[in-house]
Amino acid sequence: MATKKISLKKYTDFIVEKTTALLNIDSPTGYTEEAAGWVKKEFEKLGFKAQITNKGGVVVDLTGKNKKDGLLLEAHTDTLGGMVKTIKGDGRLTLTNLGGMNPNNAEGENVRVVTKFDGIYEGTFQLVNASIHVNGEYNDTKRSWDTCEVVLDEDVKSKEDVQKLGISVGDIVCFEPRVRVTKSGYIKSRFLDDKLSVGILLGLAKYISDNKITPKRALYAHITVFEEVGHGGCGNVPEGCTEAISVDMGCVGEGLTCTERQVSICAKDSGGPYSYPVVKGLVEAAKKSGADYAVDIYPHYGSDVEATLGAGNDLKHGLIGAGVYASHGYERSHRDGAENVLKLLCEYALN
Repeated sequence: MATKKISLKKYTDFIVEKTTALLNIDSPTGYTEEAAGWVKKEFEKLGFKAQITNKGGVVVDLTGKNKKDGLLLEAHTDTLGGMVKTIKGDGRLTLTNLGGMNPNNAEGENVRVVTKFDGIYEGTFQLVNASIHVNGEYNDTKRSWDTCEVVLDEDVKSKEDVQKLGISVGDIVCFEPRVRVTKSGYIKSRFLDDKLSVGILLGLAKYISDNKITPKRALYAHITVFEEVGHGGCGNVPEGCTEAISVDMGCVGEGLTCTERQVSICAKDSGGPYSYPVVKGLVEAAKKSGADYAVDIYPHYGSDVEATLGAGNDLKHGLIGAGVYASHGYERSHRDGAENVLKLLCEYALN
């Protein structure tokens, strides 16, 4: 199969469509049931068997011949977010972070507070005493989870007023993703890490289904739901798998060569080197498929597949992803990056 001779535009369009839909489903770590259910149904619509794990992730059988040499592709649908830590006496909320949510780039963002039993309330994450015309220390105040708060869009003036709404400690706080796709092909949103990769795996599934392809190796996808806190990929490796690849965010920034329009192949991150034969094979597949790629070392990064190995699984491992700028903030990628990941996967996973 000569992947590079087949137009992937309609599959890239599909990836962008499904990524946009998933980005608009709130799913911070610990609150992923709706997103996982959506992912399961989308794979089933394409004709594949999918199941929800006890942990809440989704495992999909993408078929394949050699059941003793299976390949597992991992992506995650959990995102950064917050949780109510304290209800203050003035009716404001202090938060604790879920994953690496950073108050410096969350300030001023709209949020949704998901109560356990009493619905959802809107608010804004702001610096305490946020009016610059009032607060003479506005510019000098360090943004932290202690100096920022949620201002609810409700008429509340006390802790008791908030409690009457049904808001309590431990409630989930979802940050607005602000999804936008530009005419020039850029995809801008919070939480492209890693919902763009889930969209890419759906695009791969559609490509397999449309073209009636049976991969030479057994092929599986695991959409995890606890990656942002480090244990998403610890379980649920299908029997017979000998290799796992995390399809996650590719890093873009100073000292790295990847752009938002490329597929990034990671040789090493904070957890150490990835399997050299896998990195080499991914580069060869990128060249063969015509994918525009870069090889980089990520200085501050960990992935699902490292959690998979850390749980004791005997696997070769690798990491790829579309280039994403401003990670863990208001992120940006490009449809070309998604298409280049798809090109690479079609060559590496299907041939």
